[in-house]
Amino acid sequence: MAGPPFRSAALPGYSSELVFFGLGLLLVLTVLAGSLSSRFGLPALIGFMLLGMLAGSEGLGGISFENVGMAQGIGVLSLVFILFSGGLDTVWREVRRSVAPALVLATAGVMVSAAVVAAAAMWLLGFSLLQGFLLGSVIASTDAAAVFAILRSRGLPLRDELKGVIELESGSNDPMAIFLVGAALLLISTPETSPATLIPAFGLQMAVGAAVGYTIGAGFPALLRRARLRVGGLALVVSIATALLAYGLAGLLQGNGFLAAYVAGIVAGTREFPSKRTVSLFQDGLAWLAQVTMFLTLGLLVFPSELAAVLGPGLAITAVLMLVARPLSVFLCLAPFRGYDWRAKLFVSWAGLRGAVPIVLATFPVVAGVPGAQSIFNIVFFVVLLSSVIQGPTLGWVARRLGLNTQQARPG
Repeated sequence: MAGPPFRSAALPGYSSELVFFGLGLLLVLTVLAGSLSSRFGLPALIGFMLLGMLAGSEGLGGISFENVGMAQGIGVLSLVFILFSGGLDTVWREVRRSVAPALVLATAGVMVSAAVVAAAAMWLLGFSLLQGFLLGSVIASTDAAAVFAILRSRGLPLRDELKGVIELESGSNDPMAIFLVGAALLLISTPETSPATLIPAFGLQMAVGAAVGYTIGAGFPALLRRARLRVGGLALVVSIATALLAYGLAGLLQGNGFLAAYVAGIVAGTREFPSKRTVSLFQDGLAWLAQVTMFLTLGLLVFPSELAAVLGPGLAITAVLMLVARPLSVFLCLAPFRGYDWRAKLFVSWAGLRGAVPIVLATFPVVAGVPGAQSIFNIVFFVVLLSSVIQGPTLGWVARRLGLNTQQARPG
């Protein structure tokens, strides 16, 4: 006998059963769309976002979704689990030699990219200095979700030092981008603020985030070893709590929560603890669920009709980012490191995929009510789509052409 029908509080006029069925169907279709896009050599995130756009108010689904604040919250929560899982799956002995160059790219490289894009936006699009700075900051960081998905799911046979620097950079450059976006929003809302006063705040965010991440990441395996949980599934619950605690505690202490979640995953991955393989598989599945949910939500948020208006600006910024800003930042930042010749630098430049992080960051100006924020959001979304379509499918080809695969001889 069927139970009484319950009405959905979140969606008035729809039963909870219908809402749950619709969500389940949407998730299945999103996964299928991602798999289909992968068969054509495109990153899965393209399929996720396109289905979101198709299901949106201007698509066949007709789902009206304009809650930018909710999309931002879903994006932030999703990124926490994606970064924690990415750190947990990182093989430290393979990437530790890449820590120094990756950190330089994650800090100075982001600033260089932001500055170049800002100058291009002022020159080509007529943006003001602060508007250009905001756009450059939003689009400057590479995306961990996109990089992890492509490098790991496709199994590109890259040498360890290359794979390490690309993965570590993508997982650790969000704090700099977030700091720059926050600084831009603060300078726009409070023009009298001195930029010099923001530098100590960034140092504090990085230091606290790293310290909290290390502490939580070291405590997670120790807790599982001491607790000796009789129910294996409880270890999975503790792993979820670890990611949330790292992000939340770092934020409460004025640190960067994204860095804390990533560092916690890396530190936990270097230690042995009960059910480690199970926890890793669970977190990998959770990260994929987070990616599907995040990209689907961001796709729902976009109105395809508005993208036509930013076609010219989007193409211009994409060209500057891919052909000028990213290569310049990589060649400058890796210049002190002799282990990276021009071929390696060129590949790292091409591997700077943009994904959910820039789109999530682009919601902050919209929520803050910054003038022109919607245009910036649409430009960023267009750039991410184009970057994924062009760079994602060609990474393997570029690596082979440059002789950087492990099966090929090391270039001189």
